[in-house]
Amino acid sequence: MANALGYLNETDNGFEGELAMATFTAPIRISKNTDKTSDAHPDFRIYAGSRNADIGAAWNRTSRATGRTYLSLTLADPLIGDRRIFANIAPVKGQDGRHVILWIPKS
Repeated sequence: MANALGYLNETDNGFEGELAMATFTAPIRISKNTDKTSDAHPDFRIYAGSRNADIGAAWNRTSRATGRTYLSLTLADPLIGDRRIFANIAPVKGQDGRHVILWIPKS
């Protein structure tokens, strides 16, 4: 099961859009991590709100089933709650440059 947490548009440096959760809505920006120096570091950093609070990171992944690449996100912030949120970014069918953030529930 996956639920949409927001929608993004591609930019030259990543993505911009809105994160919409039950407790809050905030503009977000996902930017390439220019400080990445090892494979363990995230490929992107995630910033939210007008203050650009750092709320997470994203890694490039490849689907075993399809071979397609996607971004795997981890979000953490006091407004989100005491647990991390895991999500993926997927393209919106038929809308070039438009993507959806899909929540991936963890048990």
